[in-house]
Amino acid sequence: MLPDPAILLPFTLAVVVIALTPGPDMTFFLGRALTQGRAAGLAAVAGAGTGLLVHTLLVSLGISALIVAAPALFTALKVAGALYLLWLAAQAIRRGSALLLPREAGSARSLAGTWASGVAINILNPKVALFFLTFLPQFVSAGDPHAVAQLFALGTIFVLIGSAINLIIVLAADRFAAGMRRNPRIARAMDWLFASIFAAFAAQLLLARAR
Repeated sequence: MLPDPAILLPFTLAVVVIALTPGPDMTFFLGRALTQGRAAGLAAVAGAGTGLLVHTLLVSLGISALIVAAPALFTALKVAGALYLLWLAAQAIRRGSALLLPREAGSARSLAGTWASGVAINILNPKVALFFLTFLPQFVSAGDPHAVAQLFALGTIFVLIGSAINLIIVLAADRFAAGMRRNPRIARAMDWLFASIFAAFAAQLLLARAR
């Protein structure tokens, strides 16, 4: 029930680029690691990953119902998702990444509290829900009898790869943050890579639908 390697490879590449592109999640767990210690950073990563697993489950169940009830609407969702990915690509180029890290320690929180904050950041963020709802379906077909299982597998792979990269970043938080501050061109290069990959996914889907 795992996706075909021809699908899994570009999906994995996209996940790696997304994980390395600075954004709210990275700002959160790097900020905790730098101001409250490595354990707090790891708790933040665990919380963010937990929130994404919840989104994976909800998207898989919701889309499974949509596939059964209205395959045509599922196709429409994929096209709308492709347009959303194009918009994200344009935003990445136009606005760029934001990595605003605190330079002083804030009020300390328990590890459980930090984990809960990480969960809330993703579960309560409508942009995360919209991203999962539009990104994951690009890699499955409504006619695939294992579409639901594949959606859940893709979401889980997304979380595992992203969390592994985030753990490495937290373990090297000081050097990573210093490097990003010294070399803003690195973040800008990630923006362009992010935009290129998402634009390619969207264009491939839209051109396929136009034939």
